[in-house]
Amino acid sequence: MSSIPASKYRSFAEFYPFYLSEHANRSCRRLHFLGSSLGLLCLAAALIERNGWWILAGLFCGYLCAWIGHFGFEKNRPASFKQPFYSFMGDWVMYWQLLSGKIPL
Repeated sequence: MSSIPASKYRSFAEFYPFYLSEHANRSCRRLHFLGSSLGLLCLAAALIERNGWWILAGLFCGYLCAWIGHFGFEKNRPASFKQPFYSFMGDWVMYWQLLSGKIPL
C-alpha cells in the first residue's frame, strides 16, 4: 500500500495504485462491480423511460454496494471521502479491468 495520504495525490496515475490497494478484498471488488452494473442499468432505464428518478436509483445502488464492500469486507473508509473525482475515475477503470479480466472478479 502507498504511504501517500489519500488527499495528497497529484495525478490519477499516482492515485490508482492506492485505490487498488483499498480494494484488495474480492468481495469488495465484486460489490463494486455489482453496484456499477446496477448504476449503468439504471442510467439506461432513465434514458429509455425519460425518468430522472432512475439516476438517483443508480447512484443509490452504486454507493450502497460500494459502502457495504468497504465497511463490511475491506474494513476501511471509501477513498471517495478524500478524493471523490479520482475515486470516481478509479471505479470505472477498475470496472473495465474486472470486466476484461485484468483484475480477478
